[in-house]
This record gives sequence, structure tokens and C-alpha cells, in this order.
Amino acid sequence: MSPIRYFFNDSRAVGVLLISTTIISLLFSNLFVGASYSNFFHQSISLHTSFLLPETPINWINDFLMAFFFLLAGMEIKRELLVGELSNFKKAILPFGAALGGMFVPATIFIACNISSSYLKGWGIPTATDIAFSLGVCSLFGKRVPVGLKILLMALAIIDDLGAILVIAFFYGGTIKIYYLLASAGIYGLLWASNLLKYKFGIIQIALSFLLWYTVFLSGVEAGITGVLIALVVPKNFLSVIEKYIHKPVNFFILPLFALANTATQIPGDIISSFESPISMGVILGLTLGKPLGIFMFCRILVAFKIASLPRNINWSQIMGMGTLAGIGFTMSIFTTSIAYDNESFRNIAKIAILTSMVISVVLSGIYFSFLYTKNLKIVEYRKKHLSNIDYGVSYS
Repeated sequence: MSPIRYFFNDSRAVGVLLISTTIISLLFSNLFVGASYSNFFHQSISLHTSFLLPETPINWINDFLMAFFFLLAGMEIKRELLVGELSNFKKAILPFGAALGGMFVPATIFIACNISSSYLKGWGIPTATDIAFSLGVCSLFGKRVPVGLKILLMALAIIDDLGAILVIAFFYGGTIKIYYLLASAGIYGLLWASNLLKYKFGIIQIALSFLLWYTVFLSGVEAGITGVLIALVVPKNFLSVIEKYIHKPVNFFILPLFALANTATQIPGDIISSFESPISMGVILGLTLGKPLGIFMFCRILVAFKIASLPRNINWSQIMGMGTLAGIGFTMSIFTTSIAYDNESFRNIAKIAILTSMVISVVLSGIYFSFLYTKNLKIVEYRKKHLSNIDYGVSYS
């Protein structure tokens, strides 16, 4: 079994686990334990060290542990760039266009809904895609979603994550420390050099990888994304070795823990009235409508101008379906909300809209892929039944 097939082999179980832990977390936050459950993930941890490290459990999960998830995802992308679905320029450029469309159109919809209000600062909220949740939900559909489409979604979500970091840094005044970024660039250069010189991947590269994570963390940039950078410098003959060790811990420990921590959100009592706000309209329409439309439109444009091409065995209907999965913005959208708005009531309205959008996107993608799969099966059966024995009167002997 190839590594990519192996990666998705038990992914249905991962999807079920991710959804289950999300439901448990929301129940604990709103019915059983309440604020104390949410506060647990945000309480300060004192490690009595002179090093600056993540201060809360949720920071450790999102900044450190999720770096291993991004490492695993990044290695899959690297393999596809080398020998798989993204191995030529026209296919590799497609997720960049999809990510751009998936950010531009939702932002435009939000701005249109809030153009003359004080809510306008939240335009970045619907531009995000939550890579962990979108892939987890995608895995629930099994064979209904082709492997090539999963790879495209993964690449799109990673690029989208990088885009979200840039949006926060440049438009929301995120504090970025340039000198730590320069140090990160120097360390990354050493990792690239060791790869180009074909040094065996060992303790030195591992030490440099942890040092890279630390300098990126100190810079103020989301440190979890470091995993993608490290994946790109892992020698191709070493990819399967690392995957073997981190595959199951990532899928069955880190991702469920990520879901438990990041969905510990209290839903306010005035949930119905919150839907009347332009914030809700902008977020919900941006994520559930803007994401799939933006991704579909930009992919269409790139392919029409022969700049990009669709992956093998992928059609336009499936691209639209992938767009509904990309509408799961969740954690990155909530993070952007916390930076965009100072007003707590604005934040609560946006959070409810983000949760609602996630539910709508999950339901829509489930219906969409089930319908497509059934339709494709009927087409295949029809062709087998009616076209297999047709004599076209042409002989090739």
C-alpha cells in the first residue's frame, strides 16, 4: 500500500473521532462543566524556565503539537509535488488559485454586508479554512471523495493558512518581530543546505528543526505552520520513516486534543437574535457561499486560460464540493475574530456564525458528495449495461 493510501486508510476513524470530540467539547462547555472547562485550556502554565514558551495548554496544542500535523500534511504535499497529483506546474498552481479565490470572494461578500457599519474590520474572518477539520470531515465521506481531491484540499488549506497569517500580520496589526524571522530564515537555509548536500537526515537536522520552530514562535507568527517548512527539506527517501512514527499519534492524539481545546466555546443565550446581525450574514454567506464560489471561479479562470489543469479523474462538480469543505473556517476564523474585534458582543456574534457555518458546510458537503457519488455510480452502471456491447462498425485488425 502506498504511503498516501496508508495515510487515508484509517482517516474515516479520524473524522468520526474529530466530530465526536467536538460534540463532547461543546456539551462540556455549555451543559455540564461550563466556563471552567473552557478556562482550563486558557489558564497560564508556569514552567519556571528562562525560555519564552507557550503560556497556556491551548497555545501548546496549537503552536507546538499541531506542528507535527502540519509536518505530516506537508510531507504528503511534497510527495505529490515530486511524483503525484501536483507533479507538474499546471497542477501545482491550481491550489494557489483556489486559495486566492477562497479568500477574495468571502472577504468581498463580508464587506458588501457590512460596508457602512462598525463591523467592517471582521472582513478577514470568512477568508480562513481550518485544515484539520476540513480534512477530518472530508475523511468521513471515504471513497466518495477521490484521493486527488483530498490532496488538492490539503494543499489549498495549507496555502490558505499561510494567507490567513499574512492577513493577520498586515491588516490586523499582528506583532511580528522581524529579527526572529531573519533568524528563522538563516536556520531554514542551513536545513536546505543539508538537504542539497545530501547529508543524512539525523540529530543535527532534528535539532535545527526544533530551533526553527522556536524562532518562528518567538517571531509572533503561528508556529504550527513550521511543520510545512520542515517537510519541504526532509529527503524524499526519509518521508516514509517519519510518517511511520508520527502518523498515528497525529491522527489519534493530537487532532482529537486540538478539537477538544479549540471547540471549548460557550454559546450565549441570545443565539437567535445574533443571526440578525450583519456580522452573522457576512460570515455565514462568506464561508458557506463565498468559499465554494471563489474556489470554483478562480480554478475555472486558471484552467480556461491554460495556466492550470485539473488533477487526474477530478471534475468540476467535485471542485465545487471541495469548496463546501473549505467553508469550514472554524479555528482560524475564531482566531481572526479575537484580533479583529475588541467588543465582546461582536466576538460572540461572529463565533456563533462561524459554528453555524461549520454545521452548514458539513451538511452541504455530505449531501453534495453523496449525490455525486450516487450519480457517478449510475453513469458507470448505465455505460456497462448499454454501451459495452455496441458494435461501432470499426475494425482495428
